[in-house]
Amino acid sequence: MLRITKLGEDVLRQVAVPVEPEEINDEFRVLLNEMFETMIEANGVGLAAPQVDISKRFFVVIADDDVRRVFINPQIVATSSDLVDYEEGCLSIPKIYEKIKRPSQVTVQALDENGKKFQLEADGLLARVIQHENDHLDGIVFIDRGDAEFKKEAEETMAKRQKRYLEKLKAKEAKERKIAARKLAKQNKQ
Repeated sequence: MLRITKLGEDVLRQVAVPVEPEEINDEFRVLLNEMFETMIEANGVGLAAPQVDISKRFFVVIADDDVRRVFINPQIVATSSDLVDYEEGCLSIPKIYEKIKRPSQVTVQALDENGKKFQLEADGLLARVIQHENDHLDGIVFIDRGDAEFKKEAEETMAKRQKRYLEKLKAKEAKERKIAARKLAKQNKQ
C-alpha cells in the first residue's frame, strides 16, 4: 500500500513532469499495480501520481465499467460544451464533497502501461474521473473548481485535521520515547 498525500502537501500543488519513454518498464508497471491496489483499498475510482508523492504525469482509473485504465502523459484534446454537475470527492481530501461542474464528455490521448499511444472518448463517470485525475497533474484539486467559500472551508478543515494528526503523532512519539527510556533504565539496573 502506498501512502496517499493530503491537501497541504506541496506535491499536490506542483505541475507534474512528463514520464520519459525509458521510465515505462517492469518496475514502473509494479508501481502502477500498487497504485491500483491503493486506490481500491481506499474505495477510490482514480489515483494520480502526485497523490502518492510522485510529481509525474500519470494516473490510474477504474470507473463504472470496472476496466483498469492507465494514462501516462495524458492530454485532453477535446471536451463537450455541455456541462454537468456531479458530487466529487478526493482521496487526498477525505470526507469532503462538493458538486462540481465539468464537461460531460472528453477525448484524451495518452500512453498505456506499455508505452503505446491511444486515444479514448469518454462520457459519464469515466469522463469526470479522467478530468479530475488530469487536474492533479497540473496541481489542481477539485475544491479549486467549486465555490470559493467551500474551498476556504475545505482548506481550513484539512489544516485542522493535519494539526490534530501532527499533535497525535508527537504524543505517540513522546510516549514511545518514555517507554524506551523505562526499558533502558530497567536494563541498566539489572
